[in-house]
Amino acid sequence: MSVPTPRVSVVLACYNEAEHIERSFAEIRDTLTQTGWPFEILLVDDVSRDATREILRSIVESHRDLDLKLILHDRNQGRGATVTNGFRASRGTVAGYLDVDLEVHCRYIPSLVRAIEGGADIATVQRIYAFQLGSLDRYFMSRGYSFLVRHLLGVPFRDTETGYKFFRRETVLPLLDENEDAGWFWDTEFMARAARRRLTVEEVPGAYIRRRDKTSTVSGLSDSARYFRQLLRFRRTLKEGSP
Repeated sequence: MSVPTPRVSVVLACYNEAEHIERSFAEIRDTLTQTGWPFEILLVDDVSRDATREILRSIVESHRDLDLKLILHDRNQGRGATVTNGFRASRGTVAGYLDVDLEVHCRYIPSLVRAIEGGADIATVQRIYAFQLGSLDRYFMSRGYSFLVRHLLGVPFRDTETGYKFFRRETVLPLLDENEDAGWFWDTEFMARAARRRLTVEEVPGAYIRRRDKTSTVSGLSDSARYFRQLLRFRRTLKEGSP
């Protein structure tokens, strides 16, 4: 049976996602199925140390009716590289990714796809933080970082770090060749380079609800200091005339 060319490609970059990957995949699958669009899902694992790979293999095996692709790294490459490798293997006119934990729900995918098909080069979710006492630290870190990005890099967007980005694949693939960071700074660099290319970006508001049933990998002070150093280095790179 021939597989139709997907209208939408969704990349799920995985690293130690065993706690929630099955439930998240089911919700993403259902959301995409309800659109009626031909779609593919690319599951990219960056050498997880838990049971993620076994679960991903099981998902692919039990969903032979879906257009799924499993990509397994043989060495850890970082979040940015994992997302990029998924994009390079995608076939859809519109390609994107979202964080697997679904702290911003997959229900926003159709809105981002429609924004792209309406003329935007890139569509992202701008996270709106639902009031949760336990999320105040994440809120202030995110808002503070966004302030620094806008003022140090001259980037006009409200939420460069959102793990929820879709784009017109053929337009943005060349931008992936310019990105140098393979880790968590990938998102900031990607959006800064998009701004320099004057690509059209639409930010769609979406509720961020922190999950209490997952193990957090964020370390407030150390991560904030590391991101600030990377911001300063990248600012120097831009000033020196890097594309």
